[in-house]
Amino acid sequence: MMTLRLAFRNLLRQKRRTIFTGLSMLVGFVMGCFFIGWADGAYNHIIDSFTRQRLGHIQIHKQGYLGKPSLYKTIDNPERVGKILDTVGHIDSWAPRLFSAGLVSAGEKSAGVQVIGIDTEREERTTNISNKIVEGNYFDNRIRGVILGKDLARNLHAGVRDSVVILSQAADGSIANARYPVTGLIDTGDPGLNRSAFYLPLEYAQELFVLEGKVHEIAVNAANLNYIEKVAKELKSRLSGTGLHVADWKEFAHEFYVAMSADKGGMYVMLVIVVIIVAITVLNTILMSVLERQKEYGVLKAIGTRPGSLVRMVLIETALLAGACILLGSVIGYFMNLYFAEYGLKLANPIEWGGVQIKYMKGEVNFKSFYLPTITVLVTALLVCFFPALRAARTEPAKTMRTF
Repeated sequence: MMTLRLAFRNLLRQKRRTIFTGLSMLVGFVMGCFFIGWADGAYNHIIDSFTRQRLGHIQIHKQGYLGKPSLYKTIDNPERVGKILDTVGHIDSWAPRLFSAGLVSAGEKSAGVQVIGIDTEREERTTNISNKIVEGNYFDNRIRGVILGKDLARNLHAGVRDSVVILSQAADGSIANARYPVTGLIDTGDPGLNRSAFYLPLEYAQELFVLEGKVHEIAVNAANLNYIEKVAKELKSRLSGTGLHVADWKEFAHEFYVAMSADKGGMYVMLVIVVIIVAITVLNTILMSVLERQKEYGVLKAIGTRPGSLVRMVLIETALLAGACILLGSVIGYFMNLYFAEYGLKLANPIEWGGVQIKYMKGEVNFKSFYLPTITVLVTALLVCFFPALRAARTEPAKTMRTF
């Protein structure tokens, strides 16, 4: 207790030295906290935007569909699956989809298309698809129409209110063909999909391909990225034995996952550099503070202070100062990260990744952004002050006071 009181008084006695040393640790901590929160938030925002607006965080298919898609590999009872999804916690939205290929023609022009049957209301809640309509309107229950990718429409010389004919093969082996008016054009952000997208309301697609009551995919969005693994695990358990496969985005968007992992690896290199800068900043300040007090340590030893007590006093003194800076830095870092997590930084030139435009770079409040700077500042400060204090404790008082 005496050592603790002495360490505390030493901090108050040399206020200028304490302030400068504390500012060094505080700035280092806040810088590390902000950079980690910003880096994690930016990458997670890109991942969430890409998956949420296009593919979903989780997808459910018939076993084997992901590896080799087929018109016949269907989810035969999507209503039952939907009821299960409605009872699972941390699910934000879900949407069933039907896929097939076909040939569409308008006048003398024709092109191969990917037919995508969607539940118009659920798809809107899941991916905000209506925001991607660049001409015309989203689906209207009063009109039995289709939405074309904007480049597909240009290649067909077809516009809104024109009619197109779709030709394909139905699940029963018959010829699937129908004529639909074009109600809207869509910019998906994916050049390939813009050249081939042929969106139909789900019930029309099921009727066209003789797949009444069946779908190929159910896309699921979790409340946020942190719940994806938990939701996927519960769905796998609940759907076990049904012949359905539950996959998270890392599996069905594997190329995107690999690209993000590689890019994130570069970010971790930068993170290590930031941690080193913080450590060097703290090291330099603490080292100067300890070395300039060698005479003081010599006097303490001369009046009978034990070497162990001297080392403990210096360590406690540094730990108290580091702890205060960490607490204050945590408050500052929390509110900084909270602000950027909420509002982000608007980019002058939006970043496009995988067909999704990123207009804001957002931070994130997470545990890592606090514990890494805490370890860096605390360990660096204690290590730096330990060895000079140990040297002072071992030297002769007269020699130390004469030298310093």
